[in-house]
Amino acid sequence: MTKRTSAKYKLDRRMGENIWGRPKSPVNRREYGPGQHGQRRKGKLSDFGLQLRAKQKLKGYYGDLTEKQFRRIFADAERLKGDTGENLIGLLESRLDAVVYRAKFVATVFAARQFVNHGHVTVNGVRVNIPSYRVKEGDVVEVRTQSKQNVTVLEAVQLTERDVPEYIEADHSKMTATFVRRPGLSDVPYAVVMEPNLVIEFYAQN
Repeated sequence: MTKRTSAKYKLDRRMGENIWGRPKSPVNRREYGPGQHGQRRKGKLSDFGLQLRAKQKLKGYYGDLTEKQFRRIFADAERLKGDTGENLIGLLESRLDAVVYRAKFVATVFAARQFVNHGHVTVNGVRVNIPSYRVKEGDVVEVRTQSKQNVTVLEAVQLTERDVPEYIEADHSKMTATFVRRPGLSDVPYAVVMEPNLVIEFYAQN
């Protein structure tokens, strides 16, 4: 199991939002934060607090990203031409574990990281077990033959709580997914509002 599995819903409660849109999220029942003082944390956030919250929410959404990993992706986004916020979202969504999740081969972002780590997928026919591997436009991600009948995979494909986004072409009969293009913010089916512009402000000042 990944290191954040037992604590993943704490992020939901700390943010006060159902980050992944999962039906079992405690936010559906309790709208206050975790811990004994959670119900008292309703003060108005400062600009810094809003920026930090936006960064924590976006970073936390992708599972087990460390601050070092997230900052490296942000630095790459800054170096690319165009809008840094849009670039940041595009780079996050081009991670192999994110593509596996978006293609509905697994039920959660956390499961996607574990699925890739255990060597269940190939990229263009080559086995890749690095969740942070950056998928390029036109790359074909496929569930390995011996894993295609995995119960968790078959169940994930049938999930109705989310659809495969347009920037990924998934063929669930073959368990393949083609990364069509790097998406922008408006293309990504986040269950909550993400604010990469505040993430940019946060790193600009810290």
